[in-house]
This record gives sequence, C-alpha cells and structure tokens, in this order.
Amino acid sequence: MTLSVLADRTPCLLGARAAAVVFAPEQDGAVQVAGSDPEVYRLEHDAAGWREGPGHDCHRSHTLPGRTVLDGHPARQRWPHYAPRAVSLGYTSVVALPLREHTRSTGALVLLSDGQSPLPSDMLALGQSMADFTAVVLRRAREADDSRALTSHLERALATRIIIEQAKGILATRFSLPMDDAFGVLRKHARSHQRRVHDVAREIVEGRAIPGMTEPKP
Repeated sequence: MTLSVLADRTPCLLGARAAAVVFAPEQDGAVQVAGSDPEVYRLEHDAAGWREGPGHDCHRSHTLPGRTVLDGHPARQRWPHYAPRAVSLGYTSVVALPLREHTRSTGALVLLSDGQSPLPSDMLALGQSMADFTAVVLRRAREADDSRALTSHLERALATRIIIEQAKGILATRFSLPMDDAFGVLRKHARSHQRRVHDVAREIVEGRAIPGMTEPKP
C-alpha cells in the first residue's frame, strides 16, 4: 500500500508523466513493484525479471544513471529490453532516485517523462526527500509487520507528508518563495486559525480559497 501511495502521488507532485517504485530490502530477495498506471507497473515488473532498467541500476548496482534519454544508443545498449518498451509507451527520458536507508539503498523511485525538458533540480530534490521518507516508513513497517494498525498509521503519515509537500509547492510558486519559507507560511496560517497543518494543506491542494493567507513580509 505504501508503495502505491508514492507511485500514485508522485507524477502530480513532481511533474513527471508517470512513476514507479521498486522495493527490494534483501539483495537476493523478492522485488516489490508499484506503478502509477498498469502499463508502468508491467514495465517495472518485467524489468525486475530482466534485471535491468534505471530502478535496477539505482538499487542493485548502487549507481545513479541520472536523466537518461530512452531512445538514445546508451540507453538501448544498457537496457536492451527496458528502453524499447518504455519508448513504445511514449516515454522519452527517465531518472531514478534511491530509497535510502542509512548507508544502503532498498529500492528506487523511477520517474518517467514524455517531454524534452528535464525535471527541475528542485523537483528532483523533493522527489529524493519523498523517497527517503518512504524508505523510513517501509523499514518501520517491516520492523512491525505483526502490527497492522502501526503499518496503517505509517501509510497515513506518508500520505499526509505528500499533501503537505504539494501545498508547499503551490505556495512557493504563488509567492515566489523557497520551499522552507513556503512551509513557514503554511504553518503560521494553521496556527493562527488553530487548525492542523495537514487540513490547511489539503484545502490548498484541492484549490479551495484560504482566507487571510498572505505573502510573508520581507
């Protein structure tokens, strides 16, 4: 469930066309996959069997391929099955971000794009933050795999974090602010109205008016 939350929310949050999450906490163990749509799920599921693709390289080989043009010779040479399939689905480039847990990677967040422009660096930084947070959630869920209630709580925490990050992005764009300052605006508004940050963030994401929310003074 946690993997699906990240895969489903990431495209809208980061501006990617599609996203997938590859999770394999044990180096030689089973690989779990989630995708933002069925075709992407099948692509990454098959990639696990082929033992290739950006998610595989990022996790298994501990290398970050960076943004890769899928129809180029390097991609087709490195990923002879993955690259042609991704191109046939309409994607032009891909980047993978590790699910970092302490000093190791337990998986990867794969971002697929269909345009010519790369994802902005601040969006990639946000994506890495979400990938790291997901790794922590998954680790705690494994440690408490006998507690469904705790696992559900952690999944809700991830969903809440994603909504807050979306709201920060909207405010940062609206007021031309750094992400940290945007969170300050969000938190100040919530406190002044005695409301939860998450509730205010959800209203911002849903496009509802936020009376009294103004750009911070220099």
